[in-house]
Parts: sequence; structure tokens; C-alpha cells
Amino acid sequence: MQNTMTRALQYDPPFDPQHHRLPDWLARMPSETSEDAGFSSGAALAMLDLAQTTPSLPQALWRARLALRAAAHSVHLTGRAEREAALRDILCLLRPGEQPGPAGEVGLTWHRATTRPLSNASLQRALPGLSTLQAGLWGAAGQGNPVAQAAQVIEAIVIDVPRNDLNALILADAALARALGWTHLVPLLGAGLQRRDLKLRGADLRLACHRALVKSVGRALPLATDLTRRAVQLQAAAPKLRTKQALRAVEMFLTRDAIAPSALAALMSDRAARRLCDRLVTLGAVRELTGRDTFRLYGL
Repeated sequence: MQNTMTRALQYDPPFDPQHHRLPDWLARMPSETSEDAGFSSGAALAMLDLAQTTPSLPQALWRARLALRAAAHSVHLTGRAEREAALRDILCLLRPGEQPGPAGEVGLTWHRATTRPLSNASLQRALPGLSTLQAGLWGAAGQGNPVAQAAQVIEAIVIDVPRNDLNALILADAALARALGWTHLVPLLGAGLQRRDLKLRGADLRLACHRALVKSVGRALPLATDLTRRAVQLQAAAPKLRTKQALRAVEMFLTRDAIAPSALAALMSDRAARRLCDRLVTLGAVRELTGRDTFRLYGL
């Protein structure tokens, strides 16, 4: 067991962060025409495809952070005030039997959509009210490039069920991931499209999707670089933790956006969990994310 966990914590040397951000010329490139915007989003997606296959990237954690970002954006589209910190509290501190509320339900939906490998079953689990029509759209979006297929999904869902923005965004990102050959949904359109974009149709909607992808990839790449650095720091600290339970806790930090000490209850006592979290903070391996004295959350 310990050998397996040790291998899971062995990362390759961190990638060069200069190779995992949008180059200045791409970030500045005009996107007034579909040709220019399509070129930019294609180049950005190619860079993201390369970055997410880097062995040193904690992919599950990266997708969890992107899901939190997309959830906050989706909540903002509804006119609610909750932001990432509030949604993180709901996701990490919600007790069995408690209701997450409208904003929390959005956060849980994005979390479920990105956690499991992409499939009809995983999307049905993430979106329990999914209609048969919507369930079939993401995997059979039609002809065209990946962005065009994602735009087709948005248009079809918005026409089928107006104001069902959450389903439209999640299934559009699912269609994009499927077309690109990715195993998991990566929240990109869900974090970049605006409410006004979802009212567009045809070429205008595709243009908005291209622009949103460049924006979202421009934020996802630096996040990948940052999390890779932090994962390496956590790996360096792991040998200083002497118990199997501590190594298992480290694995959890590499897959979750944030952890409350109570989440480690299956591994150790509450007191031991708090000591471990504080020890990892002292070692510079994790951060306390809330700034609070109570109900603290820890993560990379």
C-alpha cells in the first residue's frame, strides 16, 4: 500500500511555466472575424491539450479549481452574489442532510460534471433533470470543428429549454471535450461565455465561443503552472510525514480544491488532522484558504 501511494506522489520535474501560458502575440491577436478568432482559439486549445497531459500536473485538482471558477461564473450569470470563496465553503462544509441552496447546487453540479470520466452516465449523475434530447446532444453534436459542435449544443438546448444556461454550458464543454478526445470535461466555455452570448445564434454564437475559449485558456494555463509548482512542493514535504495515513491525506490534497480537517476523519482523529494541516502549512506545502480562525479549509 505504501509503495503504491509513494509512486502516486512521484511527479516528474515541473514543466517550464513559460511554455504554459498564452504567448503575448496570441493574447493580443484581434478576434473581430471568425477566421482570426478560430485561429486564436485553436492555438490556445492546442496549448491546453499539451499542458494537461504533462505528468506533473495534478489534473483532478486542476479540474476542480476550474469547476469552482465556472460555478462562480454560472452563479454570477443568475444575478446572485456568491463567489468562489462562498461556493468553496458550501462544497467543503456542507453536512449530510443539509440543503446547499441555489448557488451551492450550481457548485455541486459543476463539481460532479468534472469529477468522473466523461460519459452519458456521468452527465446524467451531474444533471439529474437532463432530458433525453439534451443527454444525446453532447455526444452527437453534428458536423464541424470542436468549437462549432459545442456551439450547436448551446443553441439546441437554449431553444429546447430557454434560460437553462447551466445545462447548456456544461453540455457544451462536454461536447468540446469529446471532440478533442479528452477523457474528462474541462470547464472552459462555462467560465467564459456571458449571458448575452447565450442569446446569439449561428456564426455569432460560434464567434463568441472562440473568444470565450481564448479567455478561459489564458487563465487555465497559468493555473496549471501554479498547481504543478505547489504539487512539487507538497511532494517534497511528503517524506517528512511519517505515517501511512499522512501519505493518504497528501493524495487527497492532490485531487481536491480544498479540504476541511474533518474530511480526514476516516484516516485520523480530528486533532491529528488539524495538526497535519498546520504542519503542511508550516512546511509551505499547502495553504489555509479562508483566513478564518474557525472552519478553516486547506489546499494547494
